[in-house]
Amino acid sequence: MEGKINKQLKKVLKKIVKEAHEPLAVADAKLGGVIKEKLNLSCIHSPVVNELMRGIRSQMDGLIPGVEPREMAAMCLGLAHSLSRYRLKFSADKVDTMIVQAISLLDDLDKELNNYIMRCREWYGWHFPELGKIISDNLTYCKCLQKVGDRKNFASATLSELLPEEVEAEVKAAAEISMGTEVSEEDICNILHLCTQVIEISEYRTQLYEYLQNRMMAIAPNVTVMVGELVGARLIAHAGSLLNLAKHAASTVQILGAEKALFRALKSRRDTPKYGLIYHASLVGQTSPKHKGKISRMLAAKTVLAIRYDAFGEDSSSAMGVENRAKLEARLRSLEDRGIRKISGTGKALAKAEKYEHKSEVKTYDPSGDSTLPTCSKKRKIEQVDKDEEITEKKAKKAKIKIKVEEEEEEEEEVLVVEEEESSVKKKKKKDKKKRIKEEPVSEEEPCTSVAVSSPEKKKKKKKKREDED
Repeated sequence: MEGKINKQLKKVLKKIVKEAHEPLAVADAKLGGVIKEKLNLSCIHSPVVNELMRGIRSQMDGLIPGVEPREMAAMCLGLAHSLSRYRLKFSADKVDTMIVQAISLLDDLDKELNNYIMRCREWYGWHFPELGKIISDNLTYCKCLQKVGDRKNFASATLSELLPEEVEAEVKAAAEISMGTEVSEEDICNILHLCTQVIEISEYRTQLYEYLQNRMMAIAPNVTVMVGELVGARLIAHAGSLLNLAKHAASTVQILGAEKALFRALKSRRDTPKYGLIYHASLVGQTSPKHKGKISRMLAAKTVLAIRYDAFGEDSSSAMGVENRAKLEARLRSLEDRGIRKISGTGKALAKAEKYEHKSEVKTYDPSGDSTLPTCSKKRKIEQVDKDEEITEKKAKKAKIKIKVEEEEEEEEEVLVVEEEESSVKKKKKKDKKKRIKEEPVSEEEPCTSVAVSSPEKKKKKKKKREDED
């Protein structure tokens, strides 16, 4: 298989070299080259030789006497299996069932850790509720409880190894004025036992994660570079094995893990999901929401190439994965910078280029660029123009009001002059009447009575005249 001569083959060929006068037919070209170098025996490799070899294999029962067909079939099957295993290079390091078990155990540990920590915080919260708000990290919270225990011991305990000075002072101050209830020693023993369980499980989880990283780098280095250890392990576990995952298309790998959403969308005739487990990859996570679909599609295509290279390739380096990841990162940068050029035309027809027209433009010097003062923006200019218009409108209104007031004053003055003239005329009339009355002699009583009677009538007439004049 590797183009090397076996010991038994050497012995046979040495006997043939002495007797052979014709070239040797060889099924493998590499093996023929090695035989020619070491034994100086001319070899032939051609399609005719391949046909001849196929005929010999089919007639093996007749050519070799004393071999039963059952044994020959079993030998052929065993040889086929051993050759396929050798070609795929199955070794103890390439077993992917360990990855499937490790990732499933890691997920179970995460669930159990969350449940244990929630129970521990809630349980100790009855005794010291303020501690949960001050210390947010779960592991340091459990380590503090394991070291101190009762709330009263916080004042004398030294937590400088676990907490910074500021947080330690805050914890001690909160322990003195805590509103928690008193707890017996037996309860605290159970809480501390739960804390030790949490610490041990978290340490085992870190150890398991390191083991998973090493196994992934040994079995699928290119997939690990493309999508990371956890996402790659989850893809392998979801497919069942690395070989089964290599048989999937890129579109299947893209939505692997979102089967429920896919079938729901197909039933309701809505848009199908754009990503499944691959959504948790770092490349998809760092893109903007509108480009996540494009990047997940491109990442799935490159990841499928990496999976097939890891499953069937002889080389165990991660050079191909690093190269493809660099291409995807460059594509991501071009998408984020809006550097996508629109291509006009179709694949068959060439894009139409517009005619070039030279336009000569005469540019004048702009003196406004010489000033170092900050220029106001367009919005401010518009606001200033609006303010100027409002000021001019107000001035025009004030001028109109002044003109109206002046006209009214002139009319009032004219009315006053007319009234003064009328009053002077009336005074003259009254004086004339008084003179006439004095000049007339009073002879008899009767006329006096008549005058007295007639005076109220005259007064009424005078009043009417005045009203008419007014």
